[in-house]
Amino acid sequence: MTKRAIILVLDSFGIGALPDADKFGDLNSNTLGHIDEYCATNKLSFNIPNLLSLGLGQSFNLVNNKFLFCDNQQQKLIGLYGACREISSGKDTTSGHWEMAGFPVLFEWGYFNQPVNSFPSELLSQIVKKANLPGFLANCHASGTTIINQLGQEHIASGKPIFYTSADSVFQIACHEQSFGLERLYALCQIVREELKPYNIARVIARPFIGNSQDGFTRTGNRKDYSLVPNEKTLFDVCVANNIQTVAIGKIGDIYAHQGTQIEIKANGLEQLIDTTIQAIKDTTHQSSFIMTNLVDFDMLYGHRRDVVGYKEALEYVDTRIPQILASLGKDDLLILTADHGCDPTWPGSDHTREHIPFLAYANGLSVNLGIRTSFADIGQTVANHFKLPPLANGVVAF
Repeated sequence: MTKRAIILVLDSFGIGALPDADKFGDLNSNTLGHIDEYCATNKLSFNIPNLLSLGLGQSFNLVNNKFLFCDNQQQKLIGLYGACREISSGKDTTSGHWEMAGFPVLFEWGYFNQPVNSFPSELLSQIVKKANLPGFLANCHASGTTIINQLGQEHIASGKPIFYTSADSVFQIACHEQSFGLERLYALCQIVREELKPYNIARVIARPFIGNSQDGFTRTGNRKDYSLVPNEKTLFDVCVANNIQTVAIGKIGDIYAHQGTQIEIKANGLEQLIDTTIQAIKDTTHQSSFIMTNLVDFDMLYGHRRDVVGYKEALEYVDTRIPQILASLGKDDLLILTADHGCDPTWPGSDHTREHIPFLAYANGLSVNLGIRTSFADIGQTVANHFKLPPLANGVVAF
């Protein structure tokens, strides 16, 4: 029997602080809840009826013991709904995705904690030498859009790449696509990835941008993530070993370091990512397939930039596409909508927030309360069970 499972990751779509959020400085953070409250306070419409019909309101209620303001009419439930807690040590993209696929990050990533002069001088010396660079700019914690506006022109004039980090386990490199060169940026990231081995840093991220000081600078869709390789099998590996085709859309292939991701399709923007996902569903009609898509705009464009209205409008857009996604499914298919962490757009700073994630599933119209799950890994284990695969090392089947 041909089956498919599709996971849509609404990157950063948290639904309320985790019990240990205080350890991360995120007590009372709530990505969805604070967007909803902002809309109610400012008398803005917030229309997400399809997400609510899949059980988003019930998932939110499980975590917060209250319903959303936007859920002001009884929705006919057509989905299975729950929430998941993270057991991984961080609140970052890599940890969230790996745990979701059955490999919680129970070790500590390395971090660059100091806000200025963030990177060790010996590391920077090695990078400059091996990459034959004239030097570097920034070397600090920064917002990606802010730092290119501050240093973009100096970067073009000097040829020095912009190095910066955040509260995540990450080394980010911003360079101008024309003056520095895209392929040169990618090659630099590979050098940095190699030099970071002793530091156990989860990701090196290439952040290409275009523009000039007069018209402003803009990041492009040619971002690449250079992740560490998971040192345990994930859902992707188990699928491949059991003849389930795997399709990774958006930045999914990068997140899993291209391990077990047989078909990788790059796409940018919510519309293109969803179009690509629907096309992938259609293209896999005659083969059992696992498709995973990351909708990065929620995090990159709205969460980190603390744009509440932009986040709200992006949710509304995705909501309008849900009927089309559901229409593409076969009777034996499974659709899951979830997230990898929070990024509350009302929160101080620009970092991720430590939150529960929604676990919304559509499986032939069933409606079941899945409760609060003790790990993101329950999502991957449920997909493995859907395909009748050998159990993953972590997680409990939800239904």
